[in-house]
Amino acid sequence: MSSFTSGFFLGFSLILAIGSQNAFVLRAGLRREHVLSLVLTCALSDAILVMVGVAGFGAVIEAFPNIIVAFRYFGAAFLCAYGSRSFYSAYRGNDGLVASGQSMSWAAAITTCLVFTWLNPHVYLDTVILLGSASHQYADPWVFGFGAVTASFTFFFALGFGARLLSGFFANPTSWRVLDVVIGLTMWTIAFELVRNG
Repeated sequence: MSSFTSGFFLGFSLILAIGSQNAFVLRAGLRREHVLSLVLTCALSDAILVMVGVAGFGAVIEAFPNIIVAFRYFGAAFLCAYGSRSFYSAYRGNDGLVASGQSMSWAAAITTCLVFTWLNPHVYLDTVILLGSASHQYADPWVFGFGAVTASFTFFFALGFGARLLSGFFANPTSWRVLDVVIGLTMWTIAFELVRNG
């Protein structure tokens, strides 16, 4: 795959896992509250973190070229763990996601979104470490990073503005299980590719 396509699909598969940030944006989309501001906040935050990862790993790899091997296997292990978590979530099931709760002001919504984004340790593992290290396995790391950033914008805009269309799907626990299985398979496939190309 090209650098852009690889970055897009890896970035998309990482962000697809429904966490606190994505669930918050999804609920806002279902309620049609501050959707544009929230999706831009999430996507621009991801863009900053991905570019920091690509730039930072470029300098580190020039100084320590063998470090990429360690991060390749770290990334594969992390993706296996992520995938396993999705499989466990599919096995356990849940009650579905419904739009509930009181309305939030614009300031409260943005503040909450920033907390979910910047105080979540997984976002640094996903963007700065995993995507940053993966980008330097390709001929064009910055193109890979741009692919990952494009995936973030695509995902958040689709999530926020498409939420109303998906309200029936996300209210069904069986649909959540199917989605978790797909996420798990995607993570494990990418982990296999990282190790195979090592």
